[in-house]
Amino acid sequence: MKLSGKVAVVTGAASGIGLAIAKLYAKEGAAVVIADLQLEAAQAAAAEIDQDGGTAWAVEMDVTNEAAVIAGMDAAAQRFGHIDILVSNAGVQIVAPIEDYTFDNWKKMLAIHLDGGFLTTREAVRHMKRQGQGGAVIYMGSVHSHEASPLKSAYVTAKHGLLGLARVLAKEGAAYGVRSNVICPGFVKTPLVDKQIPEQAKTLGISEEEVVNNVMLGGTVDKQFTTVDDVAQTALYLAAFPTNALTGQSFVVSHGWFMQ
Repeated sequence: MKLSGKVAVVTGAASGIGLAIAKLYAKEGAAVVIADLQLEAAQAAAAEIDQDGGTAWAVEMDVTNEAAVIAGMDAAAQRFGHIDILVSNAGVQIVAPIEDYTFDNWKKMLAIHLDGGFLTTREAVRHMKRQGQGGAVIYMGSVHSHEASPLKSAYVTAKHGLLGLARVLAKEGAAYGVRSNVICPGFVKTPLVDKQIPEQAKTLGISEEEVVNNVMLGGTVDKQFTTVDDVAQTALYLAAFPTNALTGQSFVVSHGWFMQ
């Protein structure tokens, strides 16, 4: 039980990568707060974890809303007594060429990924410092935190920005035992990625098969999608790591696409 006695807040945890992380954390002994914009889905995810013998609680959270983040993080700390781990995972994807990218979509993308990362970090760190026992903050970046692809101007910008936030937190948080990392997955077969396949095929003028084999998996060593378990296992490793030795670092989980 690598996380026994710990409390973890995972944003965007009602489905996909966030849910996989939440389930694994719960199996390893953590009490998990399922923070998601979709409250009913979050409650269902928490109930599933409870039925499997874990401990989970759902809270509605719009990570772009300062008041909602403050209220949600305070409620989590009040319910479980402390916050030890934050996984800033909430995210969306909107693809379009730069010249067609609307300003509203640009602002939406940066708000969810960057504003959300900042607001949840700020509140988690406040609790961690007050508790005096340190903690771990893990950001869900992407291979696009290091690399660029067509049609993803806002996404690439946002994911690069998370590297900067994590590195600043690593330096500011060290004195309090708060460490930070960025997980950078390749393409993970989730509904978010499934939605991109026909969108990219239409925009690029190629088949959906070519999008998968050439655009999404062309840089991997084995033509395999990254799995939610690949990412969850990395998140567990970082949450359980006992020292600051790895703080401020990013970890590319991509079946060989982009090697640091």
